[in-house]
Amino acid sequence: MENDGYKDEIFTKRVRAGKRTYFFDVKSTKSEKDYYITITESKRVGDDEYEKHKIFLYKEDFEKFKEALAETVEHVQTQLLEHGVEVR
Repeated sequence: MENDGYKDEIFTKRVRAGKRTYFFDVKSTKSEKDYYITITESKRVGDDEYEKHKIFLYKEDFEKFKEALAETVEHVQTQLLEHGVEVR
């Protein structure tokens, strides 16, 4: 099944985090020769209403994104949480 020239998800990983759910989806381009990732944050804002935010991550940026995310998480865990830095 195609959607605006792109295939449906090839792989998906859902992470539930309180009121938010994050989806990590691998999709292929129309030619099926390239792949990219979408990261979606879904948050319930009403009984049957959700607010969604999505970013597209292309293969040429995977390594830079992964390194930046790992460095950011490491900073929070080792510099802020372990040292009791108060976040406002």
